[in-house]
Amino acid sequence: MTASRSPVVPVAVLLLLACGAPWTHGRRSDVRIITDENWKELLEGEWMIEFYAPWCPACQNLQPEWESFAEWGEDLEVNVAKVDVTEQPGLSGRFIITALPTIYHCKDGEFRRYQGPRTKKDFINFVSEKEWKSIEPVSSWFGPGSVLMSSMSALFQLSMWIRTCHNYFIEDLGLPVWGSYTVFALATLLSGLLLGLCMIFVADCLFPSKRRRPQPYPSKKLLPESSQPLKKVEEEQEADEEDVSEEEAGSKEGTNKDFPRNAIRQRSVGPSLATDQS
Repeated sequence: MTASRSPVVPVAVLLLLACGAPWTHGRRSDVRIITDENWKELLEGEWMIEFYAPWCPACQNLQPEWESFAEWGEDLEVNVAKVDVTEQPGLSGRFIITALPTIYHCKDGEFRRYQGPRTKKDFINFVSEKEWKSIEPVSSWFGPGSVLMSSMSALFQLSMWIRTCHNYFIEDLGLPVWGSYTVFALATLLSGLLLGLCMIFVADCLFPSKRRRPQPYPSKKLLPESSQPLKKVEEEQEADEEDVSEEEAGSKEGTNKDFPRNAIRQRSVGPSLATDQS
């Protein structure tokens, strides 16, 4: 009987250890995980959010203090959360994370950046004594829900997508680095052309160009007021030319009339001179 029961005991012990391991050695974390899908939960209630990266040494040193602080979250009526910027690049751009770790306090949609000591006691005092009221909240222009920060989030997500595609081209497809860069360059040119065509089409629809019709040649009967002074000048020039031509004609007639008289005088004077000379 003892020999038959001996194999059962180690199996039962292993099962008990396997089932009891999470309760003896591990504990469910009170820190909530924030992603691009549920980040809008931060806009309601009071929160303390940590932005970290697994490879960051300072973030690794902060984790025990942050976990201990999260245990007081229920008593302080504050939600303690964290964001992995390597997995959520959109939130990294939405909150303008430039250093790690970065801690934000949020109260009913107003975000304030925590820059105090990073110990459990300091976190508890910051919330319980409402020290966050002495910190100026982030401007609405740079708030995570603004249009500007939403665009920044999309830009960060696009950069992460490009990096993922680059790694896929190199590692999975076996393309060289310059081949991957060539693909992205062609894609950029084509997207720019398509965007330009779309903008031209939209502009043409919103602001259609007015085609100019050829203006008919103005007739002599209907002259605009601006052309009346020119007409007067032309009429005066024609009148002056007519006067000049009349004067020239009169002078010519006068010379023609004087010519016979001079001839008669010369004839009358001619014989008399002849008699005197004789």
